[in-house]
Amino acid sequence: MGGLWIGQNVNLLPIEASANAPVYDELFRVLFSIGTILFIGILGLVIYSLIRFRRKPGQLSDGIALEGNLPLEIFWTAVPAVVVLFIGIYSYDIYDRMGGMTPLAHGDMHTHNSATTESKIWGGIGNASEKTGYESSIASLPIEVTAMQFAFLFHYPEGDIISGELHVPVGRPVSMRMESNDVIHAFWVPEFRLKQDVIPGQPTILNFTPTKPGRYPVICAELCGPYHGGMRSTVVVEDPNEYQTWFNKNAKDETLKT
Repeated sequence: MGGLWIGQNVNLLPIEASANAPVYDELFRVLFSIGTILFIGILGLVIYSLIRFRRKPGQLSDGIALEGNLPLEIFWTAVPAVVVLFIGIYSYDIYDRMGGMTPLAHGDMHTHNSATTESKIWGGIGNASEKTGYESSIASLPIEVTAMQFAFLFHYPEGDIISGELHVPVGRPVSMRMESNDVIHAFWVPEFRLKQDVIPGQPTILNFTPTKPGRYPVICAELCGPYHGGMRSTVVVEDPNEYQTWFNKNAKDETLKT
């Protein structure tokens, strides 16, 4: 019970800032609970064995040779197998609820490139808002992400804005089409609980809905060269009015400003 309580009440994760985060955190709490229960159980067994089977004063001979305990072998084979199977099925369910199994529609592909390029797009996390309970009838904000050694560039087709920071309005779904100019990179925002590889010549899609205003680090989580550790950016989640002010200030098309 102690391990279960620790797993459910001790939070080691950063704040939740996207619609995916609470769903992901469910899986983390389950894994943390299982790990804590195993750790406490094994540690308790080791301490018990050290005390119970310690050498007695004056005892010089070896201990009794024990072997061939079939029930014990079945137990330590069956229990890990059941735990691993449960984790696999539950992880699949979490991935599905985050939208990972949702087929990508043509509208998610940001059709500024040829059909040949579009046909090679890989799906990342899909439209999570449909399965996480964070519903939204607002149209997705399309953003094109280019990764290179050692920076991220964000292009907003609406307004033709190019920025070194990712600006998004809180509560609005975002659909990012990502591609690398050189090697494999990874787009990771810990507060969003999202990570997606960015692959040269193989565009990937990442959809999310930010839920909490703030500034959060964007980290490259794939070793991409000697300055990999410095490949960082920031995602700025703003109130819709603040985002619109930023958009109006940077948009090149005057007709899109409101």
